[in-house]
Amino acid sequence: MTRLPVDTDYLLDQLRAMLAIPSPTGYTDRIARHVAAELQKLGLEIELTRRGAIRAFRKGRSRRPARAIVTHLDTLGAQVKSLKDNGRLELIPIGTWSARFAEGARVTIFSGKGAYRGTILPLKASGHTFNQEVDELPVGWRYIEVRVDARARSGADLAQLGIDVGDIVAIDPQPEMLENGFIVSRHLDNKAGVAVALTAIKALQQENAKTPVDIYFLFSIAEEVGVGASALLTPEIAAMVAIDNGTTAPGQNSDEFGVTLAMADETGPFDFHLTRKLAELCRENDIRMQKDVFRYYRSDSASAITAGHDVRTALITFGVDASHGYERIHLHALRSLAELVTAYLTSPVAIKRDKDETSGLKGFTRQPEEEAEGAGVLEEDSTLADAEMEPEQSR
Repeated sequence: MTRLPVDTDYLLDQLRAMLAIPSPTGYTDRIARHVAAELQKLGLEIELTRRGAIRAFRKGRSRRPARAIVTHLDTLGAQVKSLKDNGRLELIPIGTWSARFAEGARVTIFSGKGAYRGTILPLKASGHTFNQEVDELPVGWRYIEVRVDARARSGADLAQLGIDVGDIVAIDPQPEMLENGFIVSRHLDNKAGVAVALTAIKALQQENAKTPVDIYFLFSIAEEVGVGASALLTPEIAAMVAIDNGTTAPGQNSDEFGVTLAMADETGPFDFHLTRKLAELCRENDIRMQKDVFRYYRSDSASAITAGHDVRTALITFGVDASHGYERIHLHALRSLAELVTAYLTSPVAIKRDKDETSGLKGFTRQPEEEAEGAGVLEEDSTLADAEMEPEQSR
């Protein structure tokens, strides 16, 4: 089956709704409730882990080898490190992001007595007082603080308000969705990916699409701190495709348009056969695609592999400019990803032996080894073993 038509208005509506819900790692109950309710509206069976990661199920023709699509609900944020004598808050980051992008942000502090609003400011914020010293202040988390929008002139005042060490601080996304398709906001990583997954599910449901195997849609809640999908997989799942952000920066091949297919991250190459299948599906379905390699990057897929799961993994991304800062993406990439997900989930399963966690050599895969005559490149030979492969399953 080819790619399915996707509803971009629905995609944008879901993205807007999720961006309005603060969800830094460690404070994800509300976003989990929102996404779980939407999955139920779409007709999927769901289950939540103790901490709120979601596993949604859509039945296919066969139970094994099941496929999974994974995204993450959590975002970057901060935590209160100390209550300062001047009535302001010292912060530490949740996830990896620069204090350069924190300066000037409006925030919500979730205290034991309720939420407070505030602003992240450099230690020397007044040009009328500090003159050029404002520009000379180093960049770093030690050089910023939160001014709480409440009567607080000392650490004791902050404690009286109910603010304490360890309180979660959510950063306002400040989203803009432009008529030309560009979307600018914080936390597009990875609420845009979640919107893509929901849109693909909607397309499958509306078209009453049949899939060859069971499908699991996974939504993790601690990817930004490296935990990701480490505890979400079931034994039936043999292949998992993560949706996340690519980096459109100098020296990278990612793009804000089309699908950026990740070939490797800091944990090494993604699965050869699954990645190649996704590339072929892009070509067959006229989906714009480019490939990239990420050196300082890990995803839900990496978390699953390092946790010891023997599962084929791949990463498909939407190109993000200024990742982990004021991010910018384009609707074209999100639509392309949703289309690719529908094409992948409805495509035949080629590697039949993946239904078993271990088996013999029969049906094991092959990677190209022969040089094409006179070309000096590897043959476009089948990546699969000859055994047990039907003609229509060669892709």
